[in-house]
Amino acid sequence: MSEALSVSLIVTTYNWPEALKCVLESVLRQSHLPDEVIIADDGSTEATAALIADFQARFPVPLIHSWQEDKGFRVAMSRNKAIAKARGDYIVLIDGDLVLQRHFIADHLKAAARGHFVSGKRARMTAALSDKVIKTGLVPSVFSKGLYRGRSTALRFAWLSRQVAMSKCSSADSIHACNLAFWRADALAINGFNIGFEGWGPEDKEFAARLLHLGLKRKVLKFAGVAFHLYHKENCKAALEKNNLLFEACLAERKVRCDQGLNECVNECPTPTSAADQRCQLSA
Repeated sequence: MSEALSVSLIVTTYNWPEALKCVLESVLRQSHLPDEVIIADDGSTEATAALIADFQARFPVPLIHSWQEDKGFRVAMSRNKAIAKARGDYIVLIDGDLVLQRHFIADHLKAAARGHFVSGKRARMTAALSDKVIKTGLVPSVFSKGLYRGRSTALRFAWLSRQVAMSKCSSADSIHACNLAFWRADALAINGFNIGFEGWGPEDKEFAARLLHLGLKRKVLKFAGVAFHLYHKENCKAALEKNNLLFEACLAERKVRCDQGLNECVNECPTPTSAADQRCQLSA
């Protein structure tokens, strides 16, 4: 991308400050820092707020804590509140369990193109390797012992990435919001994430499907934008059947805008009462 971009990195989290610490340390190691980092917090306790406050004191770019009350798994709403705060032209969205390779942001900016959004991958770490990363500060790499489900996802090779990057015009398959980038203006055009999705999955695929219905193309980032996923037990999937019906309706109706999305943020966003409670004040 030739034009100068401002980029907002949004990190989702919920009650796992040990993992979030690893993520934020990896942000500090970036060869190209984002212009701001927004923590989209789905109702964590004060341990997470204290961690973020500690990083804010030494972070080289604005670090914003966007918090909402814990009313169950509401990651769609949490992301929307962070998007509403974002001042960057371009948004890179990750989960709070992804440790970033040092060129992660730079790679996403190189892949950015008008009329496109970008989906990336993640290199999965075993429980043993994840534990070592969390407890010792080990920086994972393609050479780390304890990667599984394909070591190639941890390989960064800029030339090869340019050769195999693909655009898909019609599929939201294999989309994961843990590594996703898009233009803020495009997110506003589709009204952000559908907050009808409560509980795990597939709010990210539905978001991507509406970007495709808007007329955007999808780039698949390979051998770049490398991120290492900390091991954890799978989320409860009790809401999956209900949520799949929402996704199927989106596909069948070729929806572009959801009825309840970013437009719902202002009314539900509390006003912070102290510096330690910088939670969800929407930017104008």
